[in-house]
Amino acid sequence: MTQLVLRWALNSFALYIVMKLISGIRIDRFQDLLLATAVLGLLNVFVRPIIILLTLPVTLLTLGLFTLVINGLMFCLAAYLVPGFHITGFGAAFIAALLFSLFSFILNMLFGTKS
Repeated sequence: MTQLVLRWALNSFALYIVMKLISGIRIDRFQDLLLATAVLGLLNVFVRPIIILLTLPVTLLTLGLFTLVINGLMFCLAAYLVPGFHITGFGAAFIAALLFSLFSFILNMLFGTKS
């Protein structure tokens, strides 16, 4: 349980860093940051595998690069579901998804949380 809370905190921090770096992303309150992180995690666990399976031919055709588009779509969907999480467009969501993945990977490796 402690690992889960630590990963949630690290991913929330990663999302905060992304919000500060990209002007197209805004989070109104701290509670919205925590909720957006939780929603992103749930979307990545439950919705993303289904979308990847449905778009498998396109993903194979693009040698896996379409997965980056799917990650951006997960960010857009999270912004739609969380009222205080705002993204100006798909380009901002795409870049944010890349940076969020990078930062959360680095933070989780530094703090030794299990994947």
